[in-house]
Amino acid sequence: MRYRKATACAGLAVLVLGVSLAAAQSSLQRRQPDVPYVPTTEEAVRAMLKLADVKQADIVYDLGCGDGRIVIAAAKTYGARGVGIDIDPDRIREAKENAKKAGVENLVRFEENDLFQANFREATVVTLFLLPSVNLRLRPKLLQELKPGTRVVSNTFDMGDWRPEKEQSLPGADDDEAAYLSHKFFLWRIPQRDGR
Repeated sequence: MRYRKATACAGLAVLVLGVSLAAAQSSLQRRQPDVPYVPTTEEAVRAMLKLADVKQADIVYDLGCGDGRIVIAAAKTYGARGVGIDIDPDRIREAKENAKKAGVENLVRFEENDLFQANFREATVVTLFLLPSVNLRLRPKLLQELKPGTRVVSNTFDMGDWRPEKEQSLPGADDDEAAYLSHKFFLWRIPQRDGR
């Protein structure tokens, strides 16, 4: 009897240790965000969706979605479906709560994922508010995986030598650092591929 108790306790201790190690390993494997969380202003959200010419039939993906405001606005304003992708679980929780408060949880979903691993092939519009280096790393994936004609809109930062179809600035933007973010936007369309 005493042997069975000792064996059961030892087994439980091994199980607890194994679960603890797996949880620690999982948290170590989670990659840190590539950019700090800086919310897009409401004015910039409206400008980005307008520049992309979002319609009800669109599927809007926001890569690095933060609190979900872009896809929520696309759903509320245009009736478009949307998907937000963010690597930060806290942002995903916040985005889901915001979608519920806005009454659009039937049109949007949020995915905790690394945007370099995520599947966003169904997008007709992709929005970004990332850093220039991240845009450049993401560019080949966008060009390879998105359907020709898909619109890509970036807040503040361009894509290097990939020239945008349109650029837009908000009126009254000053040259100070605070006005630098969320005041200039770029639009590209994924080009036709050879043979398609």
